[in-house]
Amino acid sequence: MKTIRSLLLLLPFIFSNPGSADAHYAERAEVRDFIADMVERHGFDSGELTGLFNQASSLPAVIKAILPPADPAVRSWQTYRSRFVETKRINAGINFWQLHGEDISAASTRYGVPEEIIVAIIGVETIYGRHIGRFETFSALATLAFDYPPRAELFRGELEQLLLLAREQGRNPLDYRSSYAGAIGLPQFLPSSVRRYAVDFDGNGRIDLSSSPADAIGSVANFLQQHGWETGQPIVAPVQADGERCAVLTASGLEPQLKPSEMTECLLQSSLHTAAIPDLPAALIELVTPGEPSQYRVGYRNFYVLTRYNRSSFYAMAVNDLAEALVTASRSPPPAAARVHSKASRSRPSR
Repeated sequence: MKTIRSLLLLLPFIFSNPGSADAHYAERAEVRDFIADMVERHGFDSGELTGLFNQASSLPAVIKAILPPADPAVRSWQTYRSRFVETKRINAGINFWQLHGEDISAASTRYGVPEEIIVAIIGVETIYGRHIGRFETFSALATLAFDYPPRAELFRGELEQLLLLAREQGRNPLDYRSSYAGAIGLPQFLPSSVRRYAVDFDGNGRIDLSSSPADAIGSVANFLQQHGWETGQPIVAPVQADGERCAVLTASGLEPQLKPSEMTECLLQSSLHTAAIPDLPAALIELVTPGEPSQYRVGYRNFYVLTRYNRSSFYAMAVNDLAEALVTASRSPPPAAARVHSKASRSRPSR
């Protein structure tokens, strides 16, 4: 039954481009228009771009991956959190921190972002490089740009950025590998983010987010700094709230607007009388779990910065909670096997 529903969701996109599975992209009018635009605005060679599109393939697996589920369930914070704050990812994070501690410390110092936040983001994104994606990036982005109308504009922009990136790096655009959505490397940067925020942190003269953990580490830290990370400032704090009275605040977005002292109509006073709740501009975040009372947080400017990486309050909270779990685990005595391994590592997490 689920397969039938998925097929029904795919049908509008299959029939919106009749014969697209058989014809080369270069034969399609909208692709020829894209090529002409790239030639006019960026000076690309029309023949070379036509050759690239002749080699590209429409990837049904990409469309299937990006479609919303046929039976969307109510989002659950507890379920979401359990996917990322769990033993396997924490252990992998501690190992990554030990192996690359010098680079993580250097990036933290240069960009002002806590070490554990850098490590947590890479853990949430790819489990430290275990799942960076194996799709051929050019074909994945072409599929979404020309065979998925709901987000065609976004992905045509990313296809443009991939071509510019490949030219800057002197690489064949067909050589990149990524997630189904075109996100590249350990930190899962879209091509536009690679061009804007990726850095050559290992100093070897090139940026490689897939094979250089140092470049990935530095790039994550630079991304957060460029989006306004405030060194030494809070990220998030728990509060108790009256859900009905807070509905307007929780629906007002993620950007900090009011101090907790200005949310007193819905926040319970008992949760405000603590040093753990700095009275700085914040947004009120509701974390919903079906069948259970919602949890509430005040998210400060740094929380908002985390949502620039992925525009989801669940995502930012998962990064925060994994970072806290990594710090806690790094302070605990490791098992014997980990102690033996750590002797060979360059450094240990900062205590």
